[in-house]
Amino acid sequence: MNDSLPHELLDAYLRILHLDRRSMHLDLDVWFVHLHITGRGVFFFWVTLTILALAGIAVFASRKRELITKWVTWVMILPVVGIPIWIGPGPTAALCVVLALISVREYARLIELPAIDSAVLYALSIAYPLAAWQRPEWLHLVPVLVLLCALPSVLAGDLEHGIRRAAFTGFGSVWICWSLASMVLIWRDAFLVCFAAAATDVAAWCGGKGFHRFRWASRPLSPLSPNKTVGGLAGAVIGAFVVLTLLGTISVGLLLAVALGGVLGDLLESMFKRQAGVKDAGEWLPGFGGLLDRIDSLLLVLPLAAVALT
Repeated sequence: MNDSLPHELLDAYLRILHLDRRSMHLDLDVWFVHLHITGRGVFFFWVTLTILALAGIAVFASRKRELITKWVTWVMILPVVGIPIWIGPGPTAALCVVLALISVREYARLIELPAIDSAVLYALSIAYPLAAWQRPEWLHLVPVLVLLCALPSVLAGDLEHGIRRAAFTGFGSVWICWSLASMVLIWRDAFLVCFAAAATDVAAWCGGKGFHRFRWASRPLSPLSPNKTVGGLAGAVIGAFVVLTLLGTISVGLLLAVALGGVLGDLLESMFKRQAGVKDAGEWLPGFGGLLDRIDSLLLVLPLAAVALT
């Protein structure tokens, strides 16, 4: 009986993994609205609503104002991100442009980037997502454009800050502009990846809190952020595994992209914030700070997922 238990668990796991997620329907006929949709997106829609509802019950039961604020912000964010992705690659590219422009603004303020270098990043915030949509082969030029990010410093003859400006501009062009353009490249799986990254963030937080009693789990991953621990990483891996299984798209590459990319992306932004001496990259997003604070995980997850999915 004990020998059969692993096989039963494996069979149950495979049944969940291979559920038909493409045949679900969403039919809505209210006044002038006639919506009839079939496919995996409908499954994602119901999963998202279910998880939000369950999380909402837990959050309001906790009566913690910070958690309630974050939950409300999530409710507002999800349609803003989900609807353009659902409509198609063009609206997804437009979404990426908006996200990149706001993120570049926060990034430029964080590192005190001069206006001309910021203008280069604003231009690439528009160019990269549009290229990913219409001419993805043009993205092969990204390494060249990274080098050309040094032009403003070179032409100005900035001996004092030129290297720093060139490095930060080049890095920002890859970290923000190019990474967000990856969402367009993986458009069909973009919501899956974004949702998995967000859920894994929560799982990492739960892992850090839940495993803290174990000695191994309380070790910080980096001095940059003592709150990011080995326990949090373990929670991220477990959470990514569960969510990707539930969504029906899992591989070793995608699991590592979502779990490790999310944790490392958070640490990467922490390095910039530590250098700038600030707690958050912005203050306008209730419960999260700025947009960079919300999508820092995604900025590494997206390009890694693009590699894993190709």
